[in-house]
Amino acid sequence: MNSAPHIPVLGREAVDHLAPRAGGIYVDATFGAGGYSRAILEVPGTRIIAIDRDRTAITGGAELVERSDGRLTLVEDCFSNLADICAAQGVDGVDGVVMDVGVSSMQLDQAGRGFSFRLDGPLDMRMGQTGPTAADVVARASEGDLADIIYLLGEERHSRRIARAIVADRQETPFTTTRALADLVGRVVRSKPGDIHPATRTFQALRIFVNEELEELQTALAAAERVLRPGGRLVVVSFHSLEDRIVKNFLGARSRTGGGSRHLPEVAQIAPSFQLLTRRPVVAGEDEVAHNPRARSAKLRAAERTTAPAHEDDEESSWPKLSDVMRGG
Repeated sequence: MNSAPHIPVLGREAVDHLAPRAGGIYVDATFGAGGYSRAILEVPGTRIIAIDRDRTAITGGAELVERSDGRLTLVEDCFSNLADICAAQGVDGVDGVVMDVGVSSMQLDQAGRGFSFRLDGPLDMRMGQTGPTAADVVARASEGDLADIIYLLGEERHSRRIARAIVADRQETPFTTTRALADLVGRVVRSKPGDIHPATRTFQALRIFVNEELEELQTALAAAERVLRPGGRLVVVSFHSLEDRIVKNFLGARSRTGGGSRHLPEVAQIAPSFQLLTRRPVVAGEDEVAHNPRARSAKLRAAERTTAPAHEDDEESSWPKLSDVMRGG
């Protein structure tokens, strides 16, 4: 074990809101370097089902599994499948689910994974081992789809200009490295000193799209709702506005009570399946931001499961789908 294990952003606050109790069963839905699992294991008798789609994280967690005396089960899978994973482990209800959404620092720091434009490497960006790479998307997506992806998922106002340049340049030479794509975006989007790198939003958009991160998050939240016992807690840490908006809307809809108007006939209300624990998101303090600039954008939201049945999951995405784009749909 490392002498100084990785501590996730807002790690202490996340575990405090999760409030693990002796003998409880918990899902660490985004294992990463194991920071949440380590903290939960400190509570006597807890059992953890930890999930990560990244094989590197699974391999790195082997020693913690060995030291857990059978209390930690590590599964290589997408966290959207957490309900099925729990069922496969013979668990029909859990006392808490914690998620740290998005790319990890470990992934960003590995040039071979292709997540960062600061390190030249293959244009991959996959968190798992399967599916199209970012290079595949850049090579096959239409100009319109590329523009939509970069605009909707990267919130990049120059998306059409970038997409047009990608389509023009790829006819001569395919984009296979992070540096080649970053250099193109840098030529197309002008920036001022002190601005973020021009390729930041484009890389964010492609990473989210390749890994279907927003669809994964929506599905995982609904799955957590189904597996949490009454009194169980859901804690989610997100790092940009698209993720936080999904979490905020999900918990808002699931915790809503009352409604309607005194001037209109009363409408039957769906009983809230969650009670909010955080009316406003918890954010990192100055000390944590000083030590880890990535913490500046982190937001934590938490809620407690009620006795009401899970709601129907009717949320539909408004962004392009990976399968459609890759087959030219």
